[in-house]
Amino acid sequence: MRSVYLPFHIPSIGEEEVAEVVDTLRSGWLTTGSKTARFEDDFCRYTGARYAVAVSSGTAALHLALAAMGLRAGEEVIVPTLTFAASAEVVCYLGGIPRFVDVNPRTLTIDVEAVEAVLRAGREGRTIRAILPVHYGGYPCDMDPLMDLSKRYRVAVIDDAAHALPTFYKGRMVGTLADVTAFSFYATKTITTGEGGMLTTANQDWASAMRMMSLHGITQDAWKRYAKGGSWYYEIARLGYKYNLSDIASSLGIQQLRKCDDFLRRREAVARRYTDAFSGCPGIDLPESTRTSCGTPHGAMRHAWHLYPILLDLERLSIDRARFIEELKGCNIGSSVHFIPLHLHPFYQNHFGYRPGAFPVAEDFYAKCVSLPIYPRMTDEETVEVAEAVTELVDRFKR
Repeated sequence: MRSVYLPFHIPSIGEEEVAEVVDTLRSGWLTTGSKTARFEDDFCRYTGARYAVAVSSGTAALHLALAAMGLRAGEEVIVPTLTFAASAEVVCYLGGIPRFVDVNPRTLTIDVEAVEAVLRAGREGRTIRAILPVHYGGYPCDMDPLMDLSKRYRVAVIDDAAHALPTFYKGRMVGTLADVTAFSFYATKTITTGEGGMLTTANQDWASAMRMMSLHGITQDAWKRYAKGGSWYYEIARLGYKYNLSDIASSLGIQQLRKCDDFLRRREAVARRYTDAFSGCPGIDLPESTRTSCGTPHGAMRHAWHLYPILLDLERLSIDRARFIEELKGCNIGSSVHFIPLHLHPFYQNHFGYRPGAFPVAEDFYAKCVSLPIYPRMTDEETVEVAEAVTELVDRFKR
């Protein structure tokens, strides 16, 4: 057993980030300014996106995307049930209705056939305005058929890429595939600004709208009011929010983005060790997307490895998933569960009538999954210790 607790995640912050933040602190300009503009420009170059808008969180990014496309009360957005709270709650912020669908059992991303069935059936008196796919754990959704459905049914695709920097789909980076893509830079994400997010799009009108709405709906370049070349005068052009990203946070993002590829290679190394250790281990199964993303040359698809979930074969074990997590904690190893399907939560049951049993693939996955630590600061020795602890627990508690 480890003598020191290994957290589920530790951000990888180096001296470069510290120096960039100190430079910002000493500049006298702390809120949205030149560092944020630089972060946005760097992000465009990195992803290949035409426009990027930095915001205060991934949730804010999704909210602004739906607001920019004009989602109205009573309109529906198709969302996979296997996702975090933010993906659906932003629909509710605007009075919309989250229309949940199941996930593909192979990839754990949105089930394209289920999306098409919802679009084809429609709903009397209701309008479906958007599809909101989630790249679960960093594995890409099947975007081509989703974009085809968006054209055929005239719905937008708002891409939830909170897990997906950098994720590649058929050689193209996520962030350039959908109408709008929302990234998260929360403390546990593949790069972090502490709290923060980014929107990317090729649509200039949407980019302008999202930028304006990110700061109270005030006319462009409102942040320059207190600079030498700025003006005190401003106009509120549309309803907005307080979603701008500070230069302090952007300073972290500038340096984190430079390390993004190195971070990915390290997570890939951890994932390969895990997959080697768990393949063929009685009591543990792996999602197909995990098995097929390790140990092969990088092709058109590339997993970002934000998460590494395993599936417990509970019929082979004498303990349940909650006890397994506690036993791991007793080995000084942190873990988590991603996610409790949204349709199982009281809010969505009470407000929209969802019930258990509605989405069996997501429910079955949720009942068995455990997310293991996977981040660049993990050493080879720590990775081996996690793998050994998991396999030893499975062996100790086998039926």
